[in-house]
Amino acid sequence: MTAANRDQDERISEKHGNTKVETLRQTYGEDFAPGVRGDAKLSTLLKREGVSSLSQLLKKK
Repeated sequence: MTAANRDQDERISEKHGNTKVETLRQTYGEDFAPGVRGDAKLSTLLKREGVSSLSQLLKKK
């Protein structure tokens, strides 16, 4: 999986729930998900934040 999974329209593609936060930080910056361990999974972060997708999480911030 590449760090920047975006299509030609620059929309965020669907990330797998097992993507690690440390991988997402490579794309969205070191301040992505502060206080969350780098080895945490995206699915865990989404549950914790009460959203169902990475797009929703990014809009929430």
